[in-house]
Amino acid sequence: MKLKFTPAFLEKLEKIVSEAGYVLRYERGTFQSGYCLLETKKVVVLNKFLQTEGRINTLIDLLSILKIEPDHISIESRKIYEEVMVKPEAEVKHEEAI
Repeated sequence: MKLKFTPAFLEKLEKIVSEAGYVLRYERGTFQSGYCLLETKKVVVLNKFLQTEGRINTLIDLLSILKIEPDHISIESRKIYEEVMVKPEAEVKHEEAI
């Protein structure tokens, strides 16, 4: 799957996080990595100044960290989740450079 850095794809990633029971917020702050996790409250805070591509890359990184049960998300979200999770890291970095 070739990643598309579009607002529509960003919405699909946001939907995965939401369906997994996390609250996703875009806030201002001094985030070294572009995000902050409050795991006990299941809140994910992303830097609101990130552009679409940065938000997508940050969410992809977070998907591997968050405790997401594929059985608890919709079929459409599960397909995207599984495709993103099996994507080799080197391939994601390569596409960022293009």
